[in-house]
Amino acid sequence: MHIRIINPNTTASMTRVIEQAARALAGADTHISATQPEAGPVSIESHFDEAVSAVGVAEEVLKGEREGGIDAYIVACFGDPGLLAARELTRAPVIGIAEAGFHLATLISTRFSIVTTLGRTGIIAEHLLEQYGFRHHCRRIRAAEIPVLDLEHDPDAAFKRIVAECCRARDEDGIGAIVLGCGGMANLTEAISREVGLPVVEGVGAALKLAESLVGLGLQTSKHGDLDYPRPKPFTGKFAELSELRLPPGH
Repeated sequence: MHIRIINPNTTASMTRVIEQAARALAGADTHISATQPEAGPVSIESHFDEAVSAVGVAEEVLKGEREGGIDAYIVACFGDPGLLAARELTRAPVIGIAEAGFHLATLISTRFSIVTTLGRTGIIAEHLLEQYGFRHHCRRIRAAEIPVLDLEHDPDAAFKRIVAECCRARDEDGIGAIVLGCGGMANLTEAISREVGLPVVEGVGAALKLAESLVGLGLQTSKHGDLDYPRPKPFTGKFAELSELRLPPGH
């Protein structure tokens, strides 16, 4: 099977980290490819960043559908930007890493805490917990207070701050597991778990395994109801090329 990972920001080095982490976990018969939008924010740290990046996510799914042969997509940002719009554009499963992380954490613990990058993005995580129905499972949303790109620019310091916050969550929150709240942490899961001594769920790996399971079960995105393909209509200005959108044959 072919799983396409979309990093919704435009930092290619982070896309490579995410891709490498996914390949290390993928099944023997799973082909992983990764991409990011051509335009948009270099990191996603606000509602505005998410709104802009959601367009890029949709564009990358449309590209994948035109290529053909992609069995599932992963949206590799913890805000799950553009997730439902992406699902409208394909029959393939589309998995957001926050939703995947929440699901898997509840299968191994009754309560979890989220450790993310910046405190302001924790509010976005709160919205997702409510939307997905996991609010009562989450004890606390904690922030290491590091910009997303510090995961690459100052990795040692970032790692120490993430581990310190995870340890506080372990000691203070009454939890059984931790969910990491950033796709850029995809390569840190094992190291953090060793330091903290709790199961650590990272969304890229969680989404990958859910995607493999859905494809293996033959389950696709439903086209009955609100996730049906968008109705073709005129678009104007910079989005004119989306006018009368027609998806590839067989959709």
